[in-house]
Amino acid sequence: MVDEISGIAGAPGAIGPYSQVTRAQGLLFVSGQVPIVPETGSLIEGDIEAQAKQVMKNLSAVLTHFGLECRDICKTTILLKDLEHFGTVNAIYEQWLDGAKPARATFQVVRLPLDALIEIEMTVEDR
Repeated sequence: MVDEISGIAGAPGAIGPYSQVTRAQGLLFVSGQVPIVPETGSLIEGDIEAQAKQVMKNLSAVLTHFGLECRDICKTTILLKDLEHFGTVNAIYEQWLDGAKPARATFQVVRLPLDALIEIEMTVEDR
């Protein structure tokens, strides 16, 4: 059975026909987060650093909603508009993880929703 979950406080709502999170077989599958400011529904202004920090803030809101921490993350996928930003994003991501080291894949893509520079999805153990 799959539970579809939306309406998570502090995280932007879905911008399409999908749930913020689905729960199945002890895992949470968190839809990709782009750097939307939840209070305004708009993309944060700024460079890759500002956008990456907003994405981490959005992901943190999802973890908090479920009473989870970064150590509960099993895998992330990072989508970047430009792999030249890899180092900057990696540094922000490492600091956000606070010592956790989940599996990860990183890809450069042609375009992201709302012309964002970054999107991150994650799979988390649902304790």
